[in-house]
Amino acid sequence: MSADFDIHYVANLARIALTPEEEAKLGSQLGGVLQYIEKLGELDVSNVEPTAHSFPLVNVVRPDEVRPSLPHDDAMKNAPSKGGGLFLVPKIVE
Repeated sequence: MSADFDIHYVANLARIALTPEEEAKLGSQLGGVLQYIEKLGELDVSNVEPTAHSFPLVNVVRPDEVRPSLPHDDAMKNAPSKGGGLFLVPKIVE
């Protein structure tokens, strides 16, 4: 792979208009990125197993387990409006 590219072509693909100064700056930066990618291609990764992430991901969700809950009468004590043993809330959907 070569770091040679046409900044006008890249800008056209990105649908952006660049000033000559921006072309020079972004062209230099993009060239540096491409050279770095080319250098990464020189690494011997034949003994490295392909992965989707650079480090293992751990699920942070706790196990689903039954726990004691607040007694119904105690929960209803804080209800601003109640009826039939249920919380009454304002209607929000017509």
